Amino acid sequence: MKKTIITMLIALVAICASAETYSYLKFTRTNGSTVTCSVEGLKLTYDNTNVTITNAEGTTTIALAEVQDMYFSNEAGTDPSYQLGDVNKDGNVNISDVTALINYLLSHDDSAIDLDAANVNGDETVSIADVTALINNLLSHNG
Repeated sequence: MKKTIITMLIALVAICASAETYSYLKFTRTNGSTVTCSVEGLKLTYDNTNVTITNAEGTTTIALAEVQDMYFSNEAGTDPSYQLGDVNKDGNVNISDVTALINYLLSHDDSAIDLDAANVNGDETVSIADVTALINNLLSHNG
């Protein structure tokens, strides 16, 4: 039921916001972190378990069960604790994050990575699927 309500709210907010001018769409997760997406080229798609945000910066998928709040804003302020995809915590999302994520999956040593940032596909489990999502995000952003 919660997923249905969140899905309807996402659609409603997207429709209502079309008349307004906002620069960012923000999602607050149940763990308190925030995902901020530019509205440039914004496209939202969703299924029974995930919302996928596609924009000029790339693609991000968030599990609907993780979405606590969603709103439009003109402020970019992002969650200071991590950036989705910045697995190695260097402030950039690039191929070195893919390498760090693969190293983690092989060793299970999480001392050098940010597990929240590594959950790229938003399914609450860090796996090879996150490597694929991260590579796809990098390719769509740089391609």
